[in-house]
Amino acid sequence: MPSIVYYGSPRQARLEASETLPAKLDLILERLNLRERVKGETVLLKMHTGNNIVYSTVHPVFVRRVVKAIKEGGGKPFIADVNWDVDGAETRGYSSEVLGCPVYPAAGPEEQYVYAHERPFKNIQKWLVAGMVQDASFLVNFAHVKGHPSCGFGAAFKNVALGCMAGPTRGAMHDTMQFDPYWFPDLCPDEAVRQRILAACPFEALVQDKQDPRGIHMHPEQCNACGRCLKVAPPGSLKIDAVNFHAFQEACAISTAITISTFAPGKAIHLGLATHMTPVCDCFGFTSMPILQDAGIFGSDDIVALDRAALDATAGQRLLEENIPTCMEVHTRQGHPFRWLHGPLKDPYLVTEYGARLGLGSLEYELVDVLPVEKFDRAGMAYISAGGA
Repeated sequence: MPSIVYYGSPRQARLEASETLPAKLDLILERLNLRERVKGETVLLKMHTGNNIVYSTVHPVFVRRVVKAIKEGGGKPFIADVNWDVDGAETRGYSSEVLGCPVYPAAGPEEQYVYAHERPFKNIQKWLVAGMVQDASFLVNFAHVKGHPSCGFGAAFKNVALGCMAGPTRGAMHDTMQFDPYWFPDLCPDEAVRQRILAACPFEALVQDKQDPRGIHMHPEQCNACGRCLKVAPPGSLKIDAVNFHAFQEACAISTAITISTFAPGKAIHLGLATHMTPVCDCFGFTSMPILQDAGIFGSDDIVALDRAALDATAGQRLLEENIPTCMEVHTRQGHPFRWLHGPLKDPYLVTEYGARLGLGSLEYELVDVLPVEKFDRAGMAYISAGGA
């Protein structure tokens, strides 16, 4: 049975506040019955506060409306994010005075407050869920939709998958992309050839391995699978393989499943704001030009359906290539625009497919527009001659 995803368009018919995205967020919260569901709950509002001079994260105007609704319903809200993002969050508008609730480092100021969960996956044995996350009794997952260099796309899954885990687990999740071997030095013993392989990558995705003088280390985030390196490397010595790139997406789905399992059934909602969608994650500490037009706001009890709906809403858009940083390039023109930019091995839909396999939600959904944009039929203008006769 399809899940319901509530939606608010970024367009409006009238020049009225009631038709703007914050007002449509209010309607989504009503449809999700948030106030009725949070009475007596300790509510974690998980969002990304960004760092440094980023300004494309979810604007405090939206966050305060969610906090207000939680309080009106009798819930006790707090916001949590990773420690270095919370440190200085007030400089970007995320303070208790502005938002109406406290802002905490999810795993404590030193990332030492955690709960360990056993679940072997590649190089990971234990997943360290942030203590403030697991202690909460209700989750409101409020994500900013944007591109991501590790997987093409970051939204509701990524907001939970990395933001609710402690530092060692976040690092290990990225290291899953290194687990399956991709460099075979015995097939490339010539140092001069290795240097030509490194020089062939215009994105510095391949570097000398710090631990092995014969080794080559790949930074998957910077790799768009253009294949320039493979034209130089001896056959079989280097692999640019889907298994390395897909590992991170599967790790995100597993991490999300572990985190959500700490909440009772029905004790989580997911929100996604698809505005000012930039090429890379807000954790980069800056905001670049948007690469897609604003697509609106989404809300659902189903995290799989929510991210799927956000992807579908942007899939047919034109990639704003004139806004792409000049250090990046479009390598493929197949699939989602995020895939165009980050490469064919970074299919943004994949995390939703992994999530569905883990029972986190449905790939099928019904999109319900909470305030359809009204179309006006205007009468044709009668001909008026230049002389007024």
